[in-house]
Amino acid sequence: MNASSIATLTHSTLRMRAPGLLLAVAIGVLAMALGRYAPLIGGPVIGIVLGIIVRNLLSPGERYQPGIAFAGKYVLQWSIIALGFGLSLSQVAKTGFESLSVTLVTMTVAFLAARLIGRWLGVHDKLKILIGVGTAICGGSAIAAVTPIIRPDDHDTAFAISTIFLFNLVAVLLFPLLGHLMHMSDMGFGLWAGTAINDTSSVVAAGYSYSHAAGDYATIVKLTRATLIIPVCLVLAFVVATREKRRHKQEGSVGHFSLASIFPWFILWFLVASAVRTAGLIPVVIQPAIHLLAEFLIIVALTAIGLSANLRRMAASGARPILLGLGVWIAVSVSSLLVQLVIGQM
Repeated sequence: MNASSIATLTHSTLRMRAPGLLLAVAIGVLAMALGRYAPLIGGPVIGIVLGIIVRNLLSPGERYQPGIAFAGKYVLQWSIIALGFGLSLSQVAKTGFESLSVTLVTMTVAFLAARLIGRWLGVHDKLKILIGVGTAICGGSAIAAVTPIIRPDDHDTAFAISTIFLFNLVAVLLFPLLGHLMHMSDMGFGLWAGTAINDTSSVVAAGYSYSHAAGDYATIVKLTRATLIIPVCLVLAFVVATREKRRHKQEGSVGHFSLASIFPWFILWFLVASAVRTAGLIPVVIQPAIHLLAEFLIIVALTAIGLSANLRRMAASGARPILLGLGVWIAVSVSSLLVQLVIGQM
């Protein structure tokens, strides 16, 4: 293929994707602006809600679908990489080590609860994984990170994010009240909020509404918890690769599938970005701009997922995913408190 053919193909691809990308970006800009006026909800959730509304009321035609699909997959990966530039590994090392025991327990409880309660409720595997990882690690960002690996239906992704958001909002309103009733210390509440509330913005909101010290501690714990998405993604990638290989073998097909074919390379680039930040190679003056870019990219990506969501199919899932989210959230919240009680950090 010569240079002229490549240029023609690139131009054709861009033209094909442009309508859907522009639609996702336009809605994303609106969602980001509205998120500034409703910080407890946040731009990402507003983006996915607006996307769902547009998808199900206006039904964008087929010409929009290539760009929407591109944004839902690749812009999603770019947003995770951009988030890496804002996460200094050295910054969270000390607090991360202190909170690691509680974090590992709550993560384990989240995945076990998702599996057991999900099986009892009859929720299918991919939605169980999305709700489990969203509750265990960092809400919508974790769901966004594992989506390219397990490749769920878009309505499942939208449902999982909406479910996680519902309990984020409850936690922001309920946790500070419960913390005061239990006479928790600032560090104890920060550890509880950082390990038991899903989304970073909700952790920050709950932490600082309790006290400034609790907010600082909760934020660092949450950042440390967020880094655990890397080993979780690698484990999921290995499991998916193993299942695909077994399927090819059972079907008697040749199957050139390998772990490398689904390895989440964007996670590797996320590590590189984080290492660059940790090494101090990112000028302080541009760090806010990088953070803003990461936020906007994830809003656009989640908006695209909303634009792909079919409400009829979501309604067919019934109340079971919400009940699953509730069960996992309660299990994580209680287990975090119990571990702190045992180690004397409340």
